[in-house]
Amino acid sequence: MDDFPIQISTRLIDRLTEDDQKVKKRTKKTKTRVPREPRLPETKVDQPQMPDDSEQQKGTSTGTGWAVPPPLFMPVNQPPYSVSSELDAIRSIVKESENVVEKLRKQEKNMVQEVTQKAKDLHDKEFKIPEPKPMPCSVESNAWMTCYKENTNDLTKCAPLAQNFAECARRVRQLAKPSDK
Repeated sequence: MDDFPIQISTRLIDRLTEDDQKVKKRTKKTKTRVPREPRLPETKVDQPQMPDDSEQQKGTSTGTGWAVPPPLFMPVNQPPYSVSSELDAIRSIVKESENVVEKLRKQEKNMVQEVTQKAKDLHDKEFKIPEPKPMPCSVESNAWMTCYKENTNDLTKCAPLAQNFAECARRVRQLAKPSDK
């Protein structure tokens, strides 16, 4: 439970000492409430009353009684540690957390760069246009085609070139057959 300061003013002392007189003007209640002493149980008329200190104070309220002391302020119990040390500890934890967050952001940035680079490399390898394989017998094919274009009137001159192309094509087919099996 929190401790609250207790303020005892001269007005309060006057009110307590002059309890039997009625207050003509009612004052506004203040926001802070002062705890009052618990009331004693009422005694029957037949029983004798026990005098206590408050009865003695009522009897001496003539004005020549006790001197009224100045208000008394009770300090709130301070915790053994100061608030500034707590704030410093919280600030240091916040600063450490910010440093950790900054390191994680840098690490994330580096990882994103690495993943992006690896993805780019993989994409390049996967979707790379393959080098076209040289067409077998392309030299022989070009030779007899050129011959036919130049000798449209006498095609017999191109017969040996056409045979060379046919032999080359047969060899390629024979090389391809064993690999298919």
